[in-house]
Amino acid sequence: MARGLLWSTIKKLLPYLWEYRIRVALALISLTVAKAAGVGVPLVLKNIVNRLDVHEPALIVPVALIAAYGALRFANALFGELRDLVFARVKQRAVRRAATAVFRHLHALPLGFHLDRQTGAVARDIERGSRGIALLLNILLFHIIPTIVEIALVAGILIAKFRLEFAIITFATLAAYAGFTLFVTEWRTVFRRSMNEMDSRANNHAVDSLLNYETVKFFANEDYESKRYDAHLAQWEDAAVRSQSSLALLNTGQSAIVALGIGGLMLLAARGVAEHRMNIGDLVLVNAFLIQLFMPLHFLGAVYREIKHSLADMERMFALLDVPSTITDAPGAPDLAVTHGGVRFEHVSFSYGGQALLDDVDFTVAPCSTTAVVGPSGSGKSTLVRLLARLYDPDAGTIRVDGQDIRAVTQKSLRRAMGVVPQDPVLFNDTLYANIAYGRPGANLEEVRAAADLAHLDGFIATLPQGYDTRVGERGLKLSGGEKQRVAIARTLLKEPRILLFDEATSALDAASERAVQEGLALLAHQRTTIVIAHRLATIQHADQILVMRAGRIVERGRHRELIARGGLYARLWALQQDTTEGPTGHPSPTLPGPSAADDGLLEALGQ
Repeated sequence: MARGLLWSTIKKLLPYLWEYRIRVALALISLTVAKAAGVGVPLVLKNIVNRLDVHEPALIVPVALIAAYGALRFANALFGELRDLVFARVKQRAVRRAATAVFRHLHALPLGFHLDRQTGAVARDIERGSRGIALLLNILLFHIIPTIVEIALVAGILIAKFRLEFAIITFATLAAYAGFTLFVTEWRTVFRRSMNEMDSRANNHAVDSLLNYETVKFFANEDYESKRYDAHLAQWEDAAVRSQSSLALLNTGQSAIVALGIGGLMLLAARGVAEHRMNIGDLVLVNAFLIQLFMPLHFLGAVYREIKHSLADMERMFALLDVPSTITDAPGAPDLAVTHGGVRFEHVSFSYGGQALLDDVDFTVAPCSTTAVVGPSGSGKSTLVRLLARLYDPDAGTIRVDGQDIRAVTQKSLRRAMGVVPQDPVLFNDTLYANIAYGRPGANLEEVRAAADLAHLDGFIATLPQGYDTRVGERGLKLSGGEKQRVAIARTLLKEPRILLFDEATSALDAASERAVQEGLALLAHQRTTIVIAHRLATIQHADQILVMRAGRIVERGRHRELIARGGLYARLWALQQDTTEGPTGHPSPTLPGPSAADDGLLEALGQ
């Protein structure tokens, strides 16, 4: 066993046990009493046999011993159950706190980790690791130390009361058993790790395939997905069979060693009785002690195996806690104080995976104004939103909100001030009410209805049999793209943020729905700072400021008419989209709210 890994794991578990240290102490006391009673049982049994063998006419002494025998048996069982009862809360709380710590840490990790992770494998690692914690706590606190103490007591009694041969055979058997168990368990741990790896791969593929159910159906690839899943399970099957075969070998070898040891000791005891050096009670005592000795010895073998397996299971879960969080709050960071909602990017550059995404981006969004960001795909538009929400930190430059460096304030306060509607919103597998109320947990139904109405979603919900109690399915798959988008907009509006960030927020809506949503957003535009990432230029032609990006740089800025007049990239993109500026009804496409009350001179200066 990797001793360093074992002690490292124990050290990580100790903080989760400290809360219930009194319960741990009471459980250990109960266990000690139970083990003492268990060791006393064979000693009383020996005296009972010897008393009965004398054929005394009075039975008062044997009856008293029999009563003591029963009392010790009962005490052993009673304090054993009391131990489990006292420790149950400790074990389950430790599992709960450890799993919560991992879950919380996963949310604290940077976006890059979550882009690379395999959701199914991570979930399975947490599940197995939590189960391993419960098992390891039981083993370490209630079996390993007590069993070693019990073996020491029994072996000491055998040495003190009987000849040296008993001790030699006993310790030889113990050494052979322990050595064989350690050797074989180390060998078969490789199979267990392989089995876990194959299990995680199969589970991850299943989750990934089911999340992409529609894609599988559209491409008629059900058989292809089933074959891939079966291939992972075939690898798991081979590893599981090897693991089970090695377990059978281990159990057989252990049983053979124990049988030889007990046989040799019983032969010595029988010879002692025949030579009148031992009585029948001694023979019974030796037999009872041997059973009592080798039963925990059998358990120690199983314990060692389970510790190895538990450590292998917990290794992945605790490895998640070791993943560093690169986006952290500065020590003593204050909350963001939002007064007006102005946003400033000061010469910001950013790269990811060795690829430059933003290069010297510099612009200001005036409070309560609307700034649109347009440009070809891959130009860095969505990266601006992620940097402003501090999902990443820039390589160079500073981002400020109302003059405050966002790296100098707490992340929670920063994100509380923002409402983000992504291009492809993902909903929770819960009700429509819960998904909208997620924008402000604790919001009542009337507040949720108001937000849904503003997002022009209330009418759709009214047609559903279960209304706001309708479940949307995993990732919101029961809703259309436009319906999901409006749910995301509704929960953002319910949040009532000072800064609104829309990353192609209306891209999945038809013209009528988009116009309705834009009308709702217009009610808020003059009260909140709004940044819109847009593809359809007709929707942002009345923005206070338009930033045109290409290859991570701002190549043009200004208002719609100014940019058209310049004849640059924006004008070319506008010309390409002219055929789609009118919907099938002949009405112009919906647009963002018109210019705010922001100072025109300031915006003109920014356009230079």
